[in-house]
Amino acid sequence: MPSAVDRQGRSVDAPLSSVKVLVPGDHSMVALLGARDELLKQIEKAFDAEIHVRGNEITISGEAAEVERAAKLFEELVIILERGQSLDAGLVRQTVRMLKDDAGERPSQVLSEALLTHRGRTIRPKTLGQKRYLDAIRTNTVTFGIGPAGTGKTYLAMGAAVQALRAKQVNRLILTRPAVEAGERLGFLPGTLTEKIDPYLKPLWDALMDMMEAEELAAHVDRGTIEVAPLAYMRGRAQPVGTPVLTPDGFRPIGELRVGDLVFGSDGTPTHVLGVFPQGRKDVYRVTAQDGASTLACGEHLWTVWTRADRRRSKAGRTLETREMIGNLRAAHARRYELPVVAPVAFPAQDVPMDPYALGLVLGNGCITGSTTPTFSTEDTELADALEEAFDDVEVRWKGGPDYVLDRAGRPRGGIIVENPVTRALRELELWGTSSRTKFVPTAYLQNTVEVRLGVLQGLLDTDGGPVSQRGRTCRIQYTTVSPQLRDDVVFLVRSLGGVAYWRTRHAEGRTPGRAHGRSVPYRSDAFVLDIRLPQQLEPFRLERKRATYRAHGGGRPMRFIDAIEPAGEAETVCIQVAAADSLYVTEDFLVTHNTLNDAFIVLDEAQNTTAEQMKMFLTRIGFNSKAVVTGDISQVDLPSGRKSGLRVVRDILLDIEGVAFAHLSAGDVVRHHIVQRIVEAYEAHALANEPAEGSDRDDR
Repeated sequence: MPSAVDRQGRSVDAPLSSVKVLVPGDHSMVALLGARDELLKQIEKAFDAEIHVRGNEITISGEAAEVERAAKLFEELVIILERGQSLDAGLVRQTVRMLKDDAGERPSQVLSEALLTHRGRTIRPKTLGQKRYLDAIRTNTVTFGIGPAGTGKTYLAMGAAVQALRAKQVNRLILTRPAVEAGERLGFLPGTLTEKIDPYLKPLWDALMDMMEAEELAAHVDRGTIEVAPLAYMRGRAQPVGTPVLTPDGFRPIGELRVGDLVFGSDGTPTHVLGVFPQGRKDVYRVTAQDGASTLACGEHLWTVWTRADRRRSKAGRTLETREMIGNLRAAHARRYELPVVAPVAFPAQDVPMDPYALGLVLGNGCITGSTTPTFSTEDTELADALEEAFDDVEVRWKGGPDYVLDRAGRPRGGIIVENPVTRALRELELWGTSSRTKFVPTAYLQNTVEVRLGVLQGLLDTDGGPVSQRGRTCRIQYTTVSPQLRDDVVFLVRSLGGVAYWRTRHAEGRTPGRAHGRSVPYRSDAFVLDIRLPQQLEPFRLERKRATYRAHGGGRPMRFIDAIEPAGEAETVCIQVAAADSLYVTEDFLVTHNTLNDAFIVLDEAQNTTAEQMKMFLTRIGFNSKAVVTGDISQVDLPSGRKSGLRVVRDILLDIEGVAFAHLSAGDVVRHHIVQRIVEAYEAHALANEPAEGSDRDDR
């Protein structure tokens, strides 16, 4: 049998209660109840109870449950005031909502948490949904904030980003949104390209202006610490399509790479290509290191670098765009930015017809012109012995002075002529018949294991190279050749082993002639002198006297610095995403670079207007120690008909991935004018009432 109710709609059978709330005397009742009791009137409308105020005492009468909630409300409001926060209609409305919903969290804890303070104004969550959204941002790598307009999705994400930048949790902010053309193509809109796209980005600029001074914002933008750009521009960390990238099969143009291909990472091991994104024509720059290595990249391309201060503090380095470093390459007279050096590259093993060390010795001091039996010249019998040990069927026979002949072992006089094993191997490698000016290292040795490449280099350095020691400095390695191709091959070997090689030309013309057998002998060829640094774990010499000198002085550390960045015109460009943990890959001249956003806080706003392909591109660009927040309202998709929103499909794909969170905000989290909240609620109710039956046709954008 239903209960009777009184004229106020209360059950006459419900137990009545009365509670008195005493407000501490140091609190103004005006601050609690509002000017002209505006907040008190709002509270009276929210609860089915009688509220009387006398001095600092508030008496609440009515049904026990309502009285308890109203008393709890005043207690929470007093705590909020004690924490220095002022009350307004919106805060009271949200406090009432939380108490009536019995959310399990105290409104005073949720609504008084400060995110950021600027010019005396504090940015904080104003609803329980917003608080949970911020908690998700703090604890996850990728957070999707989904909800209607006015719920603070973008504003709170921007606040979290600025807070992370100021706390030095990240090195840069990337703020982006898709530029969707509402009925007009950008090309027909008036103004420059910047003027055409600025309206799409204005909400992001407005939010930043609310959170920092104009001078601070301008300084961050000038340095590239804060970047605000349309989504298509944000992804443009690119290199020209013809730029070589190191793969297990050697260098290949970046434009030929496809998803699933292997490239080398900074650790010298292969890593998969996860994405390939054409970028169109862009202005490109030539980035040159002090050792002469260089590559092309666009102005937004990313580089991992260290300054001297970073090294002193043992920091992990920083990520900068090409354009950020232009005009800032020197600190006093020293180069400012040090690049990472690749670890020894692990090319796959290949069979070779000659021992690598023996090949290096023959290339250094061997005569393989084809006019005579192969010979070898050295004053170090240790090298002649090593050469003989490298062949099972070759005898290194002393001819006189420093000269040795490489004969087939046990060669009988007369009878059938059997090809010399050294000659046979050199023919197979296409080295037989080369002179000192045309010698080279065959590709099978250049693109082979670390042991093979190091063996060839040791043979070359034991013959035509050596340690150079200077007082008070570590020992460098010097190598000389008159063959331009051999020069380039030695540079390749050194760089592929994680070293650094410089070279200079000693011109034959004008040089003082040398002396041989008491007479002058003019130089006939230019000589190329290489200065080399190798990683400490690699031994450059096997010859004992050279090895002892090198060990006595130490070899130092290979270092690479950016020396110049110069405009190089325009080119068709592409960017790639790799699976390496540090997002680095090896480009031409063994330079280490990357184009993924490390140490960054990235906000993608209006994400409902991204396509599924754009959403994948964005998410796969997130780098090491980065955080991303994606915001959008799936009820306001502006994509052309037939294009599916990336925000709609991403939940089904990523829902169960650890580190990815979906925060859903509702009409109750709207913090604009209360009429906006009611409008949103009305639309949600209408959409729910008119939702198509399961299986019916609908627009699934």
